Amino acid sequence: MENKVILISIDGMRPDGLLQCGNPYVEKLFNMGSYTLNARTVFPSVTLPCHMSMFHSVNPDRHGTTTNTYMPPVRPFNGLFEQIKNAGGESAMYYGWEQMRDVARPGSLNHAEYIGAYTFDHTDVRLTDAALSYIAEKEPDFVFLYMVETDDKGGHDSGWMTDTYLSYLSTAIDNVRRVIETVSDRYTVIITADHGGHDRTHGTMMDEDMTIPMMFVGEAFEPGKVLENVSMLDLTPTIAKILHVPSVKEWEGKPLV
Repeated sequence: MENKVILISIDGMRPDGLLQCGNPYVEKLFNMGSYTLNARTVFPSVTLPCHMSMFHSVNPDRHGTTTNTYMPPVRPFNGLFEQIKNAGGESAMYYGWEQMRDVARPGSLNHAEYIGAYTFDHTDVRLTDAALSYIAEKEPDFVFLYMVETDDKGGHDSGWMTDTYLSYLSTAIDNVRRVIETVSDRYTVIITADHGGHDRTHGTMMDEDMTIPMMFVGEAFEPGKVLENVSMLDLTPTIAKILHVPSVKEWEGKPLV
C-alpha cells in the first residue's frame, strides 16, 4: 500500500495525565500534528470493549464484548484488520495483555508478538523495540502497538495521577518519540488511549474514565490543529481512508481526514 499507519494505544492515558507527566515531547506532539484532549471513548470504559470498538467502529452493545472477556458478535462484520487483509495489505500487532489478541480475527494478521506486562520489566519498551525491528525489516502497511504499563502498573497498582502513573505515562511518550523519530517519514502515527481512570479503577461514565486524548502525526493532518467532536469510533474509518481500504457499512464513526 502507498500509505502506511501505526496506531499506538496507551492504556489508561488521561488527558490531564498527558499534560502533567513532565515529558517535553508532549508539547512537540501537539505542534507537529493535529490533536484533541477531549475525545470520548465508549461505555463501558473497559480495555477490551474499548479496543473492540476502536477496531470495529461500533459501540460495545453492537459488537457484544462488554467486559474483558471476548464474546463473538451475534451478527459479525469485518473490522479494520480484516479489511486491510482483504485489500491485500499486511498488518502486525504488538501487545502486552493477552486478551488483546481477540481484536483481530484469526488469519488477519501477518505478524503478532505478545510480551506479558508482568513477565518482564519495561514491557512497553520491549514491545516498541520489537515493533521497530519488524518495521525496519518488513515495513507492514499497518502496525498496532499497545502499551499496557500505564494502566496495569501505573493506574491499577498505584492509582491514576500518582507519581508512579505519571512516570509510566512519560515512558510511554518516550516510546512514541522513538517511533516517530524512526518511521514518521514513511508512516502516519496515531496515538490514542482506550479509556482514562480514577483512583485505582475505571469503567464508569465519569469524565475521568470517558475522556481521552488523541494525536495524529502525518501529512494528512494539519500541524497544531485542535480537533473537535472526536470519538473512539472515528479511528478505524480514519485509518481505512488513509490506507485507501474500503470501509464497512456497519461502521458508525467518521473519517477525520
